[in-house]
Amino acid sequence: MALDQSFVGRSYPPTSSYEVGREKIREFAEAVGDANAAYTDPEAAKALGHADVIAPPTFAFAITFRAAEDVVADPQLGLDYSRVVHRDQRFAYTRPVRAGDRLTVVSTIESIKSLAGNDVVEVRGEVHDETGEHVVTAWTKLVARAAEEA
Repeated sequence: MALDQSFVGRSYPPTSSYEVGREKIREFAEAVGDANAAYTDPEAAKALGHADVIAPPTFAFAITFRAAEDVVADPQLGLDYSRVVHRDQRFAYTRPVRAGDRLTVVSTIESIKSLAGNDVVEVRGEVHDETGEHVVTAWTKLVARAAEEA
């Protein structure tokens, strides 16, 4: 059954604050195989004009995907997460994520489409720091595969 189009535009409350740590950034950079020194060495980051180490561009996914769980778990939406696959991800940065940032995310359902019996949901996550400054917008596209016919 197709998801209700009236959910398009629905926003969810901001997440609790996520404090970005140097070690989390280092672990993430290591996991994705990115040896950029700005991700692990404060002096290298300072040489590039940053106050501390910065995170790789895809680091924001770890924060915004957790926030999108509020959308996925919304019983009124009725998305069957056991049938969901991650289809796409994109980011638009105002500035890099930095060690020491305390970030919150507001998730909004940007679109819902039905394609060949599959539900495609795009969630926009607006990430702000503790001062309210915009850091990054992330779009996550999820596909809930159609239920198999018995």
